[in-house]
Amino acid sequence: MRKIIENYGSILLLLLGIALGSVIGLLTPHAVEYIKPLGDIFLNLLFVSIIPLLFFAISSSVANIQGENKLGKIIGLMSIVFLVTIVLASIATIAVLYFFPVSSGMASAGVMESPTADNSSWGDRIVKFLTVDEFNNLLSRQSMLAFVIFSFLIGIAARRAGAAATAFTSFLNAGNEVMKQLLLLLMKAAPIGLGAYFAYQVKTIGPQLFGFYAKPMALYYGFGIVFFFVFFTLYAFLAYGRKGPATFWKNNIVPSLTALSTCSSLATMPANLDAGKKIGIPPAIANVVIPLGNTLYKNGSAISSILKIYVAFSMLGWNFFDWNTIITAIGITVLVTIVAGGIPNGGYMGEMLMISVYGLPNEAVPAVMIIGTLVDPLATILNATGDTVAAMLVTRLSNEKFAPSST
Repeated sequence: MRKIIENYGSILLLLLGIALGSVIGLLTPHAVEYIKPLGDIFLNLLFVSIIPLLFFAISSSVANIQGENKLGKIIGLMSIVFLVTIVLASIATIAVLYFFPVSSGMASAGVMESPTADNSSWGDRIVKFLTVDEFNNLLSRQSMLAFVIFSFLIGIAARRAGAAATAFTSFLNAGNEVMKQLLLLLMKAAPIGLGAYFAYQVKTIGPQLFGFYAKPMALYYGFGIVFFFVFFTLYAFLAYGRKGPATFWKNNIVPSLTALSTCSSLATMPANLDAGKKIGIPPAIANVVIPLGNTLYKNGSAISSILKIYVAFSMLGWNFFDWNTIITAIGITVLVTIVAGGIPNGGYMGEMLMISVYGLPNEAVPAVMIIGTLVDPLATILNATGDTVAAMLVTRLSNEKFAPSST
């Protein structure tokens, strides 16, 4: 019993906090406004820690990679894993929709206004997405990919500087350790913070699941849960053999609960990095793949992207199961997984990309935006926890060894 408490005490406390939050959200929704600030404070503390965590984790990891070809090998393998698995998620979703078609029933559900169109050129959008024009803008969550690229380049520059950068590399390593300890302190408040935020999620999102969107939502949550357990178990097995599934799922509980409670991949990243350490993913791989995957790798967004395109086509009476449409949908989905940011409800940018490419009329806009909101909890779990299993696959493909940590 003592051993169970030592190993799973923090998880049990987290489950208790979320359970209490669920009860409060369901039975006393009027009390949510009083406890939600506790969740907001916890989430804000996580968010302000993300920027220095990303910087030190990525730059120190890259700076300490030995060998000129190792970094390029990690990035190359990571790109292959991301692309192949996202395409697999898209194809699997298309197959499920083909065999289990759903009727949208949402022709009159235009309850949201269409957003203002962005008339800037694609070149301008790419520039804004990858870079910022002022250093202080890097410190915003809206510029996460630009910040990741900057941190990555700092690590490369430290490597190129060689012995002259020894002191700077030591600073990066020390900063990485300090941020890890800070996050350990913050996570001690997780049962209270996530419980409060989960109460808010139950109060606001739960009732909306029983409306016009019941069938698409049932399909997404049904298939998404199957995908979560079946595909991630398969990936863990391919990466780590028989030990893989048990090791992955044992250490994926806290990241999954964090993602479910916050609907934020960014807030889940610290838990993913800790899980990666316990699984035994080499730091040089985990500290590159997991932060980059937080922005670039999203299984949940891939599944919801296909579903939203299908629902929009169904609502308009268009044929989705045309090869040109399907190939375009997969291409859009790959882009959406890059565009969707690691913040709550960050998929709206990807939805606007979809609408722009297909030229969907205004009446289709509310449907895809509402679906994007309602699938956010499960989509975040798939998006966030997929980063860890992707890092496991990169470890296997790079012939590195797993070294599980018991701490």
